[in-house]
Amino acid sequence: MSIRDRLDHYREEALHKLTVAIQEEHTPHEVAASFAIGIFVTALPSGGLGIGLFFVFSALWSWICKPALFASIAVLNPFVKPVVYLSSVHVGGVLLGTSPIRSQETITESATATVHQLIVGNVVFATVLAAIGYVIVRRLTRLHRRRAQRSTDRSVVSTIRRMLRRN
Repeated sequence: MSIRDRLDHYREEALHKLTVAIQEEHTPHEVAASFAIGIFVTALPSGGLGIGLFFVFSALWSWICKPALFASIAVLNPFVKPVVYLSSVHVGGVLLGTSPIRSQETITESATATVHQLIVGNVVFATVLAAIGYVIVRRLTRLHRRRAQRSTDRSVVSTIRRMLRRN
């Protein structure tokens, strides 16, 4: 399977999961908040432990929209995560005013600096991604529901018109 095919697969999976989430009986805020939490947790360098947190969140909070929460995994897929981590190191370096590697440092010092940059930058980056995801998913949920409502309203109106024409 080529890289393009894999990316298409992840994109389709994310779209499918988001569509399922939008169609659930949660408020637009709940759908968007669930997705934002999922994006935040998935963006963190947790080594896969974030998925376990999803089950904990789902058990603790009844308002969580599970499809939206798990859609974040498809959005931040294995092809996207390295970009998130590299960007996080860069953002962390800018915020901390350090560079990841300096020639006079030992490997341990350099690794420690890089980890600090990753953590600081990643929390900032994950927060920004979560906020953007919240806004986008809330808007998509509202738009989808308005269109579905208009479609339902039109079908009810057309059904009534057809019934009146027959009589």
